[in-house]
Amino acid sequence: MEEKLVIFDSNSILHRAFHALPPLSTKKRERTEAVYGFFLVFFKIIREIKPKFLCACFDFPAKTFRHKEFKDYKITRPPTPDELKEQIKKTKEALEVFRVPYFEKEGYEADDIIATIANKTKGVPKIVVSGDRDLFQIINQETRIYFLQRGIKNTLFIDEKKVAEKFGGLLPKQIPDFKALCGDPSDNIPGAKGIGEKTAIDLIKKFESLEGIYQNLEKIQPKLREVLIKEKETIFFSRMLVKTKQDVEINFNLENCQFGKYQKGEVKKFFETLEFKSLIKRLEEINGGLKNENLKLWQKKLF
Repeated sequence: MEEKLVIFDSNSILHRAFHALPPLSTKKRERTEAVYGFFLVFFKIIREIKPKFLCACFDFPAKTFRHKEFKDYKITRPPTPDELKEQIKKTKEALEVFRVPYFEKEGYEADDIIATIANKTKGVPKIVVSGDRDLFQIINQETRIYFLQRGIKNTLFIDEKKVAEKFGGLLPKQIPDFKALCGDPSDNIPGAKGIGEKTAIDLIKKFESLEGIYQNLEKIQPKLREVLIKEKETIFFSRMLVKTKQDVEINFNLENCQFGKYQKGEVKKFFETLEFKSLIKRLEEINGGLKNENLKLWQKKLF
């Protein structure tokens, strides 16, 4: 196994699996499709990437500091269905059986926990498994996103180059400033009225950051300058909502995330209670491992 840390953005994966897969139930009528989908992704990561370290992050099921600052934050998103809430609990139980630590913190989103872990593990290559574009901002030379594009089957590795392609040449760290200017309807981030994506990209590429823009207002044409002055408070407030926290207080220790400490029999027994016969077979596969030439191919593809 390589010195890589894989971080699962668990709620993102579970939501995608819940909506992408047909409903699955045990004989006791417990819904399981989201848990099943999560571990399809889990085994795929183990088999192909073979990381040395693994952990998972969850959204805490309560309002965050962002909701306290802005009551309409993510207001357009529907509430989590009860059928999915139960499967989130089951996924945590399964991770415990696998001896994979998971993290959550009241007042924060999984994105904040992920960004904090990435910040705490400088020098270690990291792969974040997620379908959330908000995490693109934490990408750097050490951190990539294993991005779930549609459902859980179509995936793409996102690095700095891919971010530049998607955001008109911007750096990942500039994404919060970009969204602060033009807003983000998916999270109900207001942004500035009158500034679209193209204008936001042009401003950031020219002046590098919001601070750079406001230090050079005299260089900006009058009509746009007027918008920037009028919307300044909203723009900086929007950036606060968008930007991930990197200093959340969590009890994180990289060595505790070393994968492989689980008892195969315990995992098999747990999967039997969920009637995951095909996943039990995949459990046998990950214990077998990859051939060296396949592992080298994936390493070249990732880093």
